Amino acid sequence: MRPPRLEDYEDILALRSDPEVARYLGGALDAEQAWGRVIRSAGHWAMLGFGFWVVRERESGRFVGEAGFGDFRRTLDPPFGDAPEMGWTLARWAQGQGFAREAVEAALAWGSPVFGPVRVVCMIDDDNEPSLKLAARLGFSEYGRASYQDTPVILLERSLPPLETFA
Repeated sequence: MRPPRLEDYEDILALRSDPEVARYLGGALDAEQAWGRVIRSAGHWAMLGFGFWVVRERESGRFVGEAGFGDFRRTLDPPFGDAPEMGWTLARWAQGQGFAREAVEAALAWGSPVFGPVRVVCMIDDDNEPSLKLAARLGFSEYGRASYQDTPVILLERSLPPLETFA
């Protein structure tokens, strides 16, 4: 896992333009929207010191997807407040193989010393059973439901444990 680079654009475009992958993300992105996603990810790292990582297979370097934290200032009720928002999206070929769990666990371990023992949130389409199951396995619990861009979503939260938990 590493922050995005310019050379990741084509992989992110392929990921985000795949209708099967994007069905729970508000729809497929076109080239311009995917470019905005790459720039926004880089901006998170430059301005906030955190963001989404590009996830690649260790052995082959093959693009797996994205995972990490964001501050998207979403208009939701109930609101996220200033809690870091976690998210993950995997290429179709990589789904169901444990990559998401490994990436999210690594992100949570990274986040503990960076954010301290804080509340972390995520928003998952209410039809996205695989992500809801993963979130539950990793300690997220539902605290609300909302509509985001005309899509029903489940709002989840968990606390980052104190740093000594990861020692």
